[in-house]
Amino acid sequence: GLGNHCDVGSRGKKPSEEAGLTHLYDTQRCCLLFAPLLLKILKDGGLLSPVITRLMNFFFFSRGLGGVFGPYTQPSQAEYWDMWTALRTNDGNLVVDSILQYINQRKKHRDRWVGALMSTSVPLHLIYGPLDPVNPHPEFLQLYKKVLPTSTVSVLDDHISHYPQLEDPMGFLNAYLNFINSF
Repeated sequence: GLGNHCDVGSRGKKPSEEAGLTHLYDTQRCCLLFAPLLLKILKDGGLLSPVITRLMNFFFFSRGLGGVFGPYTQPSQAEYWDMWTALRTNDGNLVVDSILQYINQRKKHRDRWVGALMSTSVPLHLIYGPLDPVNPHPEFLQLYKKVLPTSTVSVLDDHISHYPQLEDPMGFLNAYLNFINSF
């Protein structure tokens, strides 16, 4: 999960190597120890969620998001700022806890959501980054293929993670076009 990626800064360098600030790097590592707890609080709703969403800043956002990118595909600082700016538009950061409710809803609505995928006549195709900590390899792919045997799958390079469309845009586009052109 996040702990495996916390030592990686943008473009594969540790923050201490980029900035020359060892104490900053140690502070970042310390803060990331609490990232799973913060995510749990946000997704569970509760009284602390509105407080945490108001206290969320660029530092926590970028470090938390970095945990679901591959070690060689970390966004640049400019890309993180673009994502942070998009999230902050119209106070979108204040509804992060509501958006994360889908994590809890997966269990509640599993039969309905998976049932819809199983019964659709629309061709399905998964473009997958095997380093995805949210959908770990190989367990996720094995289950996916078992549940949706008619779906096709494109597995991208080993270092691609949760956001293949951002981490490997050309690989993602080629996989998509190959799927579309197969009809």
